[in-house]
Amino acid sequence: MKKVKIGRVVSDRMTNTIVVRVEESRLHPRYRKHIRRHTKFHAHDARGEAGIGDLVRIEECRPLSRMKRWRLVEILERSEERA
Repeated sequence: MKKVKIGRVVSDRMTNTIVVRVEESRLHPRYRKHIRRHTKFHAHDARGEAGIGDLVRIEECRPLSRMKRWRLVEILERSEERA
């Protein structure tokens, strides 16, 4: 089963590559406070259709380059600036 993550595109300046910021919210084990963390993933966008601010779904895949281990599956929501 491949891992799937949902996040926002923060960069689309590279050829066939987008940078996706995925946020996760956790509860602190002792203080029970919500902590938000984020991670950036480089994902392969073969058609170059995703833009900055888009909400996208990415899927784990084989290593495509030194940084890219994810592939764009679909664009869930377009950003208002590009619409």
